[in-house]
Amino acid sequence: MSEPDTSLPPTGAIAVIFVAQRTAQDDAGYDAAGEAMVVLAAQQPGYLGIDSVRDTDGLGITVSYWADEASALAWRANAEHAAIRELGRERWYADYRLIVTQVTRAYQWAKD
Repeated sequence: MSEPDTSLPPTGAIAVIFVAQRTAQDDAGYDAAGEAMVVLAAQQPGYLGIDSVRDTDGLGITVSYWADEASALAWRANAEHAAIRELGRERWYADYRLIVTQVTRAYQWAKD
């Protein structure tokens, strides 16, 4: 997808954690939809960034960061996002979990 954002979300931001198991169906469609959602999310008010990983067995974790609960809910209600979510349920995901939480602390470390 895109390069990881190395900035940290501020205290009080909302983190939406999406843990999903992919099917083996329609890899090209999934990749295109994922790229489109990253671009669309970045255009939404209150968007702060995203981190995403997927293993070779199709288990993925995506965390999107939002300035506040209203911004996260607006993203959930976005019509294009809702349409892709339905395609995901029909085609791309065997199952998923969604956890919404508030950031209480964030820090980072990097080797020189």
